[in-house]
Amino acid sequence: MSRGLLIKNCRVFSLTEQQGVSIDYKRGVVGIVGNRIVFVGNDPDAVVGFEREHGTELEVLDACGMLLMPGLINLHNHVAMTLMRGYANDMELQSWLEEKIWPFEAKLSPEDVGRGAALGIAEMLLSGTTTFADMYWHTDRIIEQAIQSGIRVVACPAFIGDRFGGYVDRVGEMIERYHGVAGGRITVWVAPHAPYTCRPEHIKDSLSLCKQYGVGVHIHLSETVSEVETVRERYGRTPIRLMQDLGVFDYRTLAAHCVYPTDEELEILRNDRVTVVYNPQSNMKLASGIAPISRMLEQGINVCIGTDGPSSNNDLDMWDEMRTGALLQKVATGDPRVLSAERVLRMATVDAAKAIGHAGELGVIAEGALADLILIDLDQPHFTPDYDLMSNLIYCARGADVDTVLVDGRIVVRSKRLVTLDFKTVKREVSQTLRDLAQRM
Repeated sequence: MSRGLLIKNCRVFSLTEQQGVSIDYKRGVVGIVGNRIVFVGNDPDAVVGFEREHGTELEVLDACGMLLMPGLINLHNHVAMTLMRGYANDMELQSWLEEKIWPFEAKLSPEDVGRGAALGIAEMLLSGTTTFADMYWHTDRIIEQAIQSGIRVVACPAFIGDRFGGYVDRVGEMIERYHGVAGGRITVWVAPHAPYTCRPEHIKDSLSLCKQYGVGVHIHLSETVSEVETVRERYGRTPIRLMQDLGVFDYRTLAAHCVYPTDEELEILRNDRVTVVYNPQSNMKLASGIAPISRMLEQGINVCIGTDGPSSNNDLDMWDEMRTGALLQKVATGDPRVLSAERVLRMATVDAAKAIGHAGELGVIAEGALADLILIDLDQPHFTPDYDLMSNLIYCARGADVDTVLVDGRIVVRSKRLVTLDFKTVKREVSQTLRDLAQRM
């Protein structure tokens, strides 16, 4: 039998599949065997039986004073852009891309991307993110870092402009090599960058991979006014309508941003079950606009949350993103009731799990679920008093409050220190990469 792990003496909190319903044990216990949760509750007899069954092979984690909850899921990222954190600021999106980001990226080697990814993964794990969806180049290097670190990833090799040659063959080989490895922690999807940067025929050709392998699509959509205008001028359609016509939404889709959807496009997103990924801080920093998230939720669209890359955010802290996302919708609508604490926490857990095909397995604490869990140190001034735990998590919590992180039943952060990565080595290698890049540029 796989080695067991018992987490006890903690407050256990999890949302359920049913909105408005949660479980909350004040002194709860969770038992894990392998990568799955086998029991959760506060029954002393169950604890004694679990301890007896596993004997000396059982690891017991006393989490007194802590909160156990599901790990957070960041559904839109460009993790290797940690290398560009603070590099280009106070610019609009198109100038930011064309004058700064794309020239910088043209100098990146596969090794550079791997090192940048390691830094971003370290940042995410330490702040309680256990799964992320990424869109970038040299994706195999990002996957290798995910395998080593223990994090869960939906890795999405991107293409842009005329750089489509050989994409289908390359990504097909990547899917066959990596999809489902590391106990299922690694999945590989297709990633056309955006409607205004990719030719329609290339987007359509890339979908052959979705049909052949059953994978999904990760794409930027309707991010700026200029994007919408450009797509209308070129193709006579709005970006979301164009993607529907090309067949993108025939497959599981993560549509990042969606700041400027029309009423017709909102119906398309709902009817085609597209997941919209809300990126409030990136959209604010680049002055791209405010996505109409409250309207999307009213219409039944699945909305999740992502940080976007650390060059346009500039951090990967999902707690900060959730808080900003909630507050921004309130001020944008003039209604303090929209995007409640529960709703935004669901976006980063239960709803995100559904978006990537793990409903009931991720984003919850329940028997049979995957053991992607985090422990939060509640012994902090900003968690006191505790009138409303959900409110405190969204409006008070910080990445630095995360003490312990498990992914797939494995402890990857213990007592606020990385177990699977050596941060000093990661930082040293990133510093060397930045020196090398300075010479190349």
